[in-house]
Amino acid sequence: MPQRARLEARDRARPVRTCVGCRSRAAQSDLVRLANLSGVVAPDPARRAPGRGAYLHADSRCWEAAKRRRVLPRAFRTAEGLDTSRVDAYFADA
Repeated sequence: MPQRARLEARDRARPVRTCVGCRSRAAQSDLVRLANLSGVVAPDPARRAPGRGAYLHADSRCWEAAKRRRVLPRAFRTAEGLDTSRVDAYFADA
């Protein structure tokens, strides 16, 4: 897992979120938002989709770690199965 830099004093005014893959904190603008769209998890780069979101570094290693740890049902507060094929395609293209 890549070592993430600590937030500097000038970055503290920006919203901070935690990556669900590597569990490190980063500025919201440095992360990709994932949205639960009726059981389908999709990247939301515009951050406009309704509902709960989960944040992830734009790094395939963080996505693999999130899948391995099975964190998405907990992040979206759901017990039902989630389709992650759109996120897999997003990280395959990146």
